[in-house]
Amino acid sequence: MPDLIETVPRQLLIGGEWVDAAGGATFEVTNPADDEVLTRIADGAPADGERALAAAAAAQKEWAATEPRTRGEILRSAFELLTERADDFARLMTLEMGKTLAEAKGEVAYGAEFFRWFSEEAVRIHGRYSPAPAGNTRLITMKAPVGPTLMITPWNFPLAMGTRKIGPAIAAGCTMVVKPAHETPLTMLALAALMEEVGLPPGVLNVVTTTDSGGVCEPIIRDPRLRKLTFTGSTAVGKVLVAQASEQLLRVSMELGGNAPFIVFGDADLDAAVDGAMLAKMRNIGEACTSANRFLVHSSVAEEFAGRFAERMGALTVGDGTEEGVDVGPLITEKARAGVHELVEDAVSAGATALVGGKVPEGPGHFYPPTVLVDVPESARVFREEIFGPVAPITTFDSEAEAIERANDTEYGLVAYVFSRGHARVLRVSEALEFGMVGVNTGIVSNPAAPFGGVKHSGFGREGGFEGIEEYLETKYVGSAL
Repeated sequence: MPDLIETVPRQLLIGGEWVDAAGGATFEVTNPADDEVLTRIADGAPADGERALAAAAAAQKEWAATEPRTRGEILRSAFELLTERADDFARLMTLEMGKTLAEAKGEVAYGAEFFRWFSEEAVRIHGRYSPAPAGNTRLITMKAPVGPTLMITPWNFPLAMGTRKIGPAIAAGCTMVVKPAHETPLTMLALAALMEEVGLPPGVLNVVTTTDSGGVCEPIIRDPRLRKLTFTGSTAVGKVLVAQASEQLLRVSMELGGNAPFIVFGDADLDAAVDGAMLAKMRNIGEACTSANRFLVHSSVAEEFAGRFAERMGALTVGDGTEEGVDVGPLITEKARAGVHELVEDAVSAGATALVGGKVPEGPGHFYPPTVLVDVPESARVFREEIFGPVAPITTFDSEAEAIERANDTEYGLVAYVFSRGHARVLRVSEALEFGMVGVNTGIVSNPAAPFGGVKHSGFGREGGFEGIEEYLETKYVGSAL
């Protein structure tokens, strides 16, 4: 779709101006379905990051003083325009990331909802007033925007991971510099252009695309003008960024890796469990931090669950996400596909059996078939490492205590899934699981109205829900004597 690609800006957005990168460097954006070059865009340098931060810092005071209703109306207008242009944004995401058009349209609806949600939260920022216990002082708390924020977004959800950060920042009165992933920068550039259309003032949102993420971001993080860092990506990179952020004692939000257990108890509704497994595993081709990574199934139902799950997985059609009838698009890069297959080979060599899939297809594109592994030993890497692909390893358990212990046996703690008809069991297990989110009898937990985030090595901070805007607000206390 060259016409669609031509509508996307290919420069950096700094201080309300679309500008070339320092030195004029550019890089290619390719389609993972065939490795064809979609376009070339500006390849930002450290000097561009500094310019973007300067623009955000210059705009902060005036933006913070803007009426909450005005900020909310900008977000509401962005929600409406994004919804109106859903087909174009979906196709753009499919071209640069690979997911099917149907799934991309779902992401547009999900991503746009963050703008609608936070448009409503902008006017609900409030403090409190109370007498001190001794009675001679009044205690007043008020909220203020944190200030200029660096947002580093991933390639797997090019729109929603941006709106989930941009929405609350705008609502709270923070300016920002956004550094999208170099694999999928076009969606963010198109979104930035849309934000201009709906009246977001110059300098509030700045976008720097680059292949040198560390070189551009580290000087920004170490600059005293920056007051917050938010990152979605791998735990390894997140640890580096947190260390860098400590120099300026930045407010930090980290949404990092996952190793989600999908627990099926013997009393589960197997129809619902298989449906949930398809959602939890195959959403976004398995390239999601919330993707079910380990399937723990009670031994009494394991064989039936695995057979039904494998049948559903094997019936999926793999191909170019823009084509009719395709269920599963390509993985993002050849390196990603090789990593997924390496995990499968390791499991098979250790004794696992592939009920379906497990073979690298021939031909162009980074395709990998939906794969179900059974008899997977606990020592297999596939149970320890984040798969980020359409591979489902299954193992069995015999007791509730065993399921909980094995589910918690990971450094990660983003999300867990539990399938059971027992209300008391659901409560017991949910409380015992060491994860920031638990999906009960559902394969999807993400919702703009809910606080998204993890514990342990999956990060800290929450995005979405009532809690999401607090990440962009400071609390100020005023003590007034009578």
